[in-house]
Amino acid sequence: MKKIDRIREQKRKKKERLKKKKLKMLERLKELQRNKKNRIKNQKRKKIIEAAIRVYAKRGFYNAKISMIARAAGIADGTVYLYFKSKEDILISIFEEKIETVIKSQNIELEQCKNATEKLISFSRVHLKLIKNNPRLAELLQVELRQSFKFMKKYKPQKFLDYLNIIGDIIDEGRKEGIFRKDIKISVAKIAFFGALDEFSTQWILSPPKNLEIDDAADQICEIFLSGLIKK
Repeated sequence: MKKIDRIREQKRKKKERLKKKKLKMLERLKELQRNKKNRIKNQKRKKIIEAAIRVYAKRGFYNAKISMIARAAGIADGTVYLYFKSKEDILISIFEEKIETVIKSQNIELEQCKNATEKLISFSRVHLKLIKNNPRLAELLQVELRQSFKFMKKYKPQKFLDYLNIIGDIIDEGRKEGIFRKDIKISVAKIAFFGALDEFSTQWILSPPKNLEIDDAADQICEIFLSGLIKK
């Protein structure tokens, strides 16, 4: 009987092992299917975003329609609504996602800088280069987003505030290093610095200046701003 019981126990354990293995394989298969589904979903969402950037830049936000975006993306109108509630929702998503990308680019470059002065110059150059290298997106964010402000009164632009805070952190670092004046109010300075870059960016889009390199423009803006920041 002991031998029979031992054989039965061995069979039971083997059966359990096979069951666990099968369940593991099924879970892995489900995971692969989920990943594939999410990948397709993300690709389609990205396609809509990129199509919207083209349509908004060409037609203007007010004149753009969901049907135009769907046509540009090569999908049915109804498919757009599976991902976004409205054209305003698409515009906000573009802003959020692109600002996050810019923040990452800024942080990568800032890590190479030695002090606050270098960081401010680097920030200025990266910002203006992104504007120059992405004209459609730049026009959308610099012009169309402002005209659509009434649609976003309830929208809190957290990513934009995070972007401003990078400037604030640089200025604060400069004060602690003893490079910048301690009486400078960070809340004012960061908005003033961004405002200078922002206004120049808008003018660059509407009427690109001749015989002016983007790095030179960035450096001049920084030079003007730093003259008021640096301790005498």
